[in-house]
Amino acid sequence: MSAIDGMDLGRFGIWTFDLEFQPASLMRESVQELEELGWSAFWFPEGAGREAMTQAGFLLSSTERMTVVNGIAKIGAREPRWTQGAAVLLADAYPGRHLLGLGVGDPRLKPLQAMGEYLDDLDATVSANPQPRTPVRRLLAAYGPKMLELARDRADGAHTYHVTVGHTAQAREVLGAKPFLGVEQAVLFETDADVARSIAREHLHMYFTQKYNIAKFLRLGYTEADIDGGRGSDRLVDDLVSWGDLDTIVGKLHDHLDVGADHVAIQVLGTEPGHSTMPHWRRLAAALLPQRTAA
Repeated sequence: MSAIDGMDLGRFGIWTFDLEFQPASLMRESVQELEELGWSAFWFPEGAGREAMTQAGFLLSSTERMTVVNGIAKIGAREPRWTQGAAVLLADAYPGRHLLGLGVGDPRLKPLQAMGEYLDDLDATVSANPQPRTPVRRLLAAYGPKMLELARDRADGAHTYHVTVGHTAQAREVLGAKPFLGVEQAVLFETDADVARSIAREHLHMYFTQKYNIAKFLRLGYTEADIDGGRGSDRLVDDLVSWGDLDTIVGKLHDHLDVGADHVAIQVLGTEPGHSTMPHWRRLAAALLPQRTAA
């Protein structure tokens, strides 16, 4: 399996929105417990609550070993020089522990053009300013072949979100052997098929109504009938969200590794408002990280 020089993300990590609106003290306690459980990578999106680079710095300052990954920092949210400046500071302050994940995050932009121009500006900033001893490492959010090629050629690899095991295999083929491939996988601890699919559909509805996501699913061989007007067929929902008991979920996570992923970032769905996902992270740590939790 490929890796990013100087970084240890492990084979499994956490991908979550859950800390987005927590008070800082609780966010610190949560991420510290996750680190103690043995999780070596923490991925978080850029939502409406907090600025991505500031949050990355706070999470890094709250932990000792864990790699913190922007999954993603939106390129439209800040100018390239500020993104690079923040990433340089984090690379210098926390060597080998910050991974800058970049994504377009704006349907109004032409993704490939916007990302290419942003990378040009980032690279120009690199050449004009002193760099840390530990280099800035970056991933691109990528789905289609052309963005995956850009991630292969101009980043350390790719980060995919809401994809199938089949897509992971295709992404590895495009990337080739060396670039890093990190895959998000949504999981749901629910064994009742009707309940599980209802929860999954609520989460996925937005992705079944966005043109660029629909195009992604159609490229994977699904049909308009699978999109089902934004509802999603059972087949598509089941391929995107792993639901069931612990063994079923763990098996799906390993499937991504078997076809070429280097790392799977796990997003837990289905937690009731006001309830913590920590019990699920504990169960998953015991199943996926036995050597780390036993240490």
